[in-house]
Amino acid sequence: MNPSLSTLRLALGCAILSLAAAAAHSQAPLLPPPDTTDPVALGIMQGFPPAPDKTVRLGSVLKYPNARWALHHMRELGPTAAVWRGGAGASALPAAPRALDAIEFDDGEGKRVSIADWQRTTYTDGLIVLHKGKVVSEQLYAGMLAREPHALWSMSKSFTGLLATALVAEGRIDPNALVSAYLPELRESAWGDATVQQTLDMTTGVQYTEDFRDPSSGIFQYLFAGGLLPAPATYAGPRTIPDFLKTVRKQGEHGAGFVYKTVDTEVIGWLLERVTGKSFATLMSERIWSRIGAQEDAYVWADPTGTQLASVGMSATLRDLARVGEMLRLDGRYNGQQVLPAGVVAEIRKGADPEKFKAANMPMRAGYSYHNHFWIPHDAAGTFEMKGLFGQHMHVNPAAELVIVKLTSHPVGDTRFTHTLDRKAFAAIAAAVSAR
Repeated sequence: MNPSLSTLRLALGCAILSLAAAAAHSQAPLLPPPDTTDPVALGIMQGFPPAPDKTVRLGSVLKYPNARWALHHMRELGPTAAVWRGGAGASALPAAPRALDAIEFDDGEGKRVSIADWQRTTYTDGLIVLHKGKVVSEQLYAGMLAREPHALWSMSKSFTGLLATALVAEGRIDPNALVSAYLPELRESAWGDATVQQTLDMTTGVQYTEDFRDPSSGIFQYLFAGGLLPAPATYAGPRTIPDFLKTVRKQGEHGAGFVYKTVDTEVIGWLLERVTGKSFATLMSERIWSRIGAQEDAYVWADPTGTQLASVGMSATLRDLARVGEMLRLDGRYNGQQVLPAGVVAEIRKGADPEKFKAANMPMRAGYSYHNHFWIPHDAAGTFEMKGLFGQHMHVNPAAELVIVKLTSHPVGDTRFTHTLDRKAFAAIAAAVSAR
């Protein structure tokens, strides 16, 4: 075996084990009992200083159970940029409490599961449910506080998609133009002849994989470049996101089919900053956070040279995410104003081609498409979703006038592991609140 690869495998072993789903997603991995992973009960990061075996460092962020603490303390572990909430007061979130925990649904394997059990067994850190704009349920776990921003991971992609769709609506970005027309630095990369829309829909042909079981996969080079994982001493690759993107080469044809790729979003994030002359965090603050009446600042992770990670870098509070979800449910209008340009949400909900989505080989999402960094089920209720590593989920159901945000630190990173159960729980909640 190549010595450098051997060292890399050793350095990443714990992270890989915590992230990998069962082989071919057909076997359930052995998971720790949820009640034994509470960071407060375990004493993680308690004391001044914490005990060495209870200390979370950047290199162990993805190692369980450290993740249950780390996912709502990311800004304490590395560089971040604030997404300012603005100077106005927080917008109201009126309450209309309902008891949802006892509601049961079929898990698809012949078992009845309650909403309370679903939250516990999927390692939920926070859940909020809005019906017609009112909070019907809000719960926090694992020592998470209401004011603490939680890592969104790939839910960040959808926020990037919102900004891009808004700039397209304003005529500042041409979705049919080549990426290289905006970013000449990428002319020799995989995106040299890819369009903006192909990049937004992740139908680019890119020589890059996201396999957390393979330390030679492109996702690890991305994590090293972004500073989210410390690079081993033997690593000689790019150390910033822009430098990494320049090295990614084309494979296959653009537009042929959907394949999920974090790097596509980083290209869009760079493009947004180039077109506007503003950082990702500033754009998020000006365009969304300050306009919805957010209660707390959000923040976004930055690489060693300050590049803000538009694909996985955001953290935000449960309540502020609920405000975003309600704004999306109301077609971009919230807090007494049109937050997003008219037509932005309608464009996202339109979705893309479900036939191209089949290339991703995600049978649990049959009938879906992926458009402008949102997951579109094309179901009768018109639902649309944000999804993120470790089980982050925003679910908007216009037909039921429902918004659900679920923040999670599941031991298995791949969202496909909890996708089906989450969707069944969301449907049960929708039926319950609609019946009343």
